Amino acid sequence: MSNGVLVAGIGNVFQTDDAFGVEVANRLAERPLPAGVRVEDYGIRGVHLAYELLGGYDGLVIIDAVPMGEPPGTLAIIEPELDAATMCGDDLFEVVDAHTMNPDVVLGTLRHLGGSVERIFIIGCQPADLHDGMGLSPAVAAAVDEAAEICRQLVSELLAPREKGAHP
Repeated sequence: MSNGVLVAGIGNVFQTDDAFGVEVANRLAERPLPAGVRVEDYGIRGVHLAYELLGGYDGLVIIDAVPMGEPPGTLAIIEPELDAATMCGDDLFEVVDAHTMNPDVVLGTLRHLGGSVERIFIIGCQPADLHDGMGLSPAVAAAVDEAAEICRQLVSELLAPREKGAHP
């Protein structure tokens, strides 16, 4: 049984630009989305996201601040490799913290629990500032709407095979 596509905004709202994913998820929640799409702010609750994914999703879009060495506000679409070696190490549960939101740890936890997701995209934004504080920097705040539109396009791509009666 599939629950469609999960869009997960992640980040710490108390660390300036780390709240980027949360802001984009909140923006998307205000807009109509196709049937089969669920948008959720997971904040720093990585284990909660892994358990949610056990419910069976065809696709996952993670939205996060991702240091890439680019100018602040630069967006990137990342489609991670989903192999067993990168998704689950032997020492996984020695490093898992219920409040850690690292996509590798989330996916490793999911695999360890026996779950999987067909396709995963990460919409990353180069942060300007990750220090303690509230509110996005101007460059990152300016990227929120564009990231929301990119997310809508990715969701449409992930849902397209489902609408045709096939799996992605």
